Amino acid sequence: TMANTRLWARAALLGALLGLVQGGRQLGKLAEKKLCADADCSHPISIAVAVQDYIAPDCRFIPIQRGQVVYVFSKLKGRGRLFWGGSVQGDYYGEHPARLGFFPSSVVQENQYLKPGKVEVKTDQWDFSCQ
Repeated sequence: TMANTRLWARAALLGALLGLVQGGRQLGKLAEKKLCADADCSHPISIAVAVQDYIAPDCRFIPIQRGQVVYVFSKLKGRGRLFWGGSVQGDYYGEHPARLGFFPSSVVQENQYLKPGKVEVKTDQWDFSCQ
């Protein structure tokens, strides 16, 4: 019917717009501040192991598979406190280049603490943009 056609057209347009927002790299900020090991958030706070799979909902996040080693570089504060920032250790063959992104803290278990994450850093638009 004509109503179904219009509904599908709207859904397709919405999907295209969401894709553009993602492709345009500007997505919502998850938090205003984060805790890091240093002012540049360049030193990992800890090394964790994924206890379950995590499917990334958009490009701000990284997909994680159970058993993978994850380097934790930051821990969001405030409303985003359930999310940490980090990268998955690449496999032995170098198939997956390291990419920074966010993931729920609940999908990993920290097992090696490297440096205390006590430096509070303000987040900026680049923290939540897609490269």
